[in-house]
Amino acid sequence: MTDSLYLASTEQVTGGIEIAQQIVDILRTKYDRVGVFRPYVNGPAEEDPIVQRFDAGHGTTRDHYFEDEASAMNAIMRAYRKFATDYDAVLLVGHTEGDPVNPGLIGRSGRTAANVGTTIGMVVDASRRSVDRTAGYIDLAAGEMGAAHVPITSVFLINPQEGLVDEINEDHPDIPVFAGAVDERILDVFTQKPAIRPPLMFQSELMERARVDRKRVVLPEADDDRVLQAASIILSNDVSDIVLLGNKDEVLARAAERGYDLSKAEIIDPTDESYMSRYAPELARLRAKKGMTEEQAVEKLKDLSYFATMMVHMGDADGMVSGANHTTAETIVPSFQIIKTKPDTSIVSSVFLMLMADRVLVYGDCAVNTNPTPQQLADITISSAETAKQFGVDPRIALLSYSTGSSGTGADVEAVVEATRLAREKNPDLLIEGPIQYDAAVDPNVARKKMPNSPVAGKANVFIFPSLNAGNIGYKAVQRSSGVIAVGPILQGLNKPVNDLSRGALVDDIVNTIAITAVQAQN
Repeated sequence: MTDSLYLASTEQVTGGIEIAQQIVDILRTKYDRVGVFRPYVNGPAEEDPIVQRFDAGHGTTRDHYFEDEASAMNAIMRAYRKFATDYDAVLLVGHTEGDPVNPGLIGRSGRTAANVGTTIGMVVDASRRSVDRTAGYIDLAAGEMGAAHVPITSVFLINPQEGLVDEINEDHPDIPVFAGAVDERILDVFTQKPAIRPPLMFQSELMERARVDRKRVVLPEADDDRVLQAASIILSNDVSDIVLLGNKDEVLARAAERGYDLSKAEIIDPTDESYMSRYAPELARLRAKKGMTEEQAVEKLKDLSYFATMMVHMGDADGMVSGANHTTAETIVPSFQIIKTKPDTSIVSSVFLMLMADRVLVYGDCAVNTNPTPQQLADITISSAETAKQFGVDPRIALLSYSTGSSGTGADVEAVVEATRLAREKNPDLLIEGPIQYDAAVDPNVARKKMPNSPVAGKANVFIFPSLNAGNIGYKAVQRSSGVIAVGPILQGLNKPVNDLSRGALVDDIVNTIAITAVQAQN
């Protein structure tokens, strides 16, 4: 990730540009490629003083930022990710140097910094307040930024009064304070990263990872407008290649009528003999023990889920996403029969990535297996840890129960005890705890009382539910009660990636699932 800092103030200041220039000059002593990025501009980009001074990149306009923050944030993220790939270090210059002040600006600056994965450098005009009031102002700003889950890692004082630097250092000993000239301490500031991953940051990183090694994803449901729109978004952002199944003229006409650009998509007619002649004999071979003939295979391949799954099996696609108009069984049963499980896995399972405000949690299995045995629960644990790593989560795994440690008894608890033992045996390097209650798994205060010596308790980020009943209720309760984004279900344990959509999936859900499938196909 590019080293960076978000320079901001909550008031009109004079001198912010000079501070930015000093920072850039020092950065150039360490980094070969230094860029400046303006998250939003106040008017025409060519008239913005930061853009003029540094030939800076920019994300969106100030008006857009205040009219529709969600849309503006997406625009900023897309522009920044593209911009940052060309630089080793980027200084983001937010509200400074005469920008008009609006209520709520400090929170917006914090959210922007958090989403691009950087920290805050606060510019303060110290001539306007007494020493005590300036120090209190910085405390208030730190609290506001804390609410956005982003730390202030440096303070830049303009016209500081005597004694102010000492007072700030006393209150915030870990924050470098620059009064007047910026010095080489700023180089260490640029290497600091926030310890959180907001949903938008995670989604942006997901798209970037998919772009690095571009894969080919087949979408069999070209008769669904949500799928067509998601395909157009994926293609316009160069996330992956897309294959759609259907009559090419009909699919393109439908997309054009709705304003979706699918000119870069490959559209395959599933009745095409060049595919059927290869797929039917292979499907019949795979299902020979079940008595399938080649004629029956031809009929089975008229089911687009089977056809798309065969594309993945035969190497004509790297992964498949379906389910917008099909049940989970219709989507995943063909994958069980054709793609099959990995050699060291006894079961196909699923996880949801729960995009919390400040981190990503992994919940499994919430969609596939009704009542897994201890052996299956252990395999779900190992697969979930692997999936977590794929998406940047360092797994600390909690096998959930109504009991923590030896506090309870019963068949359900014993099953989790045995699953924990088997999972540790299969992969002794993983941090695994179980049985453990959810509160002890996530709350450090509860953990200190119930399981004080555990490396997982109070810090878990991968949660294995003992049954589908518990898992499905659990993820939906969190999703619907707190507004958390739940990405999934992500299938795991298959030789090649196939992922299922909810029939109520939104376009953003489909976009995320396509990107996830592309990333899975890279491994």
